[in-house]
Amino acid sequence: MNADDLPTLRDELEAHGLWANKGLGQHFLLDLNITRRIARAAGDIAGKPVIEVGPGPGGLTRALLEAGADPLIVIEKDERFLPLLEPLIEWSGGRLRIVQGDALDADETALAGGKRAAVISNLPYNVGTPLLVKWLKADAWRGDMTLMFQKEVAQRIVAKPGSDAYGRLAVLAQARCECRLEFTVPARAFTPPPKIASAIVRLTDRADPYPDLSALERVTAAAFGQRRKMLRAALRSLTPDAEPLLRAAGIEPTARAEEIDQAGFRRLTDAWRTKA
Repeated sequence: MNADDLPTLRDELEAHGLWANKGLGQHFLLDLNITRRIARAAGDIAGKPVIEVGPGPGGLTRALLEAGADPLIVIEKDERFLPLLEPLIEWSGGRLRIVQGDALDADETALAGGKRAAVISNLPYNVGTPLLVKWLKADAWRGDMTLMFQKEVAQRIVAKPGSDAYGRLAVLAQARCECRLEFTVPARAFTPPPKIASAIVRLTDRADPYPDLSALERVTAAAFGQRRKMLRAALRSLTPDAEPLLRAAGIEPTARAEEIDQAGFRRLTDAWRTKA
């Protein structure tokens, strides 16, 4: 099947009188060359379950169906786009399933039907980070993720200790996944163009995922909440006396959060869980 045989996305939007809803963080990616590149970055998805959030007019949806996703489950909050997506059900031979609703409330375990599903999405800007954290906590339903974020968010996900972008999002994401920035997408590629570029991040499950992401969330929230402070002071919101925890984790109390690597935060969280 070839998505070039379908009406163009721009023609479909004009025919239905649709426009992007800024309140929902919508920016349409209409270039099939780019959406096909995103699909390729996700690896071989032929015959495999895929979940896509925020398909909008269906640019990436077309590329994922073309690449053989089966089934492709799309979650779209904006019901205006359902008439553009529904014709793709027949075009795909029934491989497309459309769910109208908020992805933050979605039960992906039920949607995936007990199977392991990849997540491939051009995420709405206003919910990208909450969705990522939700999926990082996910159980056996979630496979690898190939996600588009604002470029600065993507850089925060893949950041290393000591860099300006390094923070709690990097620690959380890298606690569960190997994270790699695949490529950037310029703002001009979108309709309407956002203020900054976007980037694709590939997240694959690591062999030694940290088991308690909720505890790690609490520790990193405290550590990076006052990132200019030494950890012995920054962690006072977590415990009245942080020095014993830091010593137990092999971390100098005078260190700052941006200096601590993944292993260090794991040890610190383990020490806090033991004390708690």
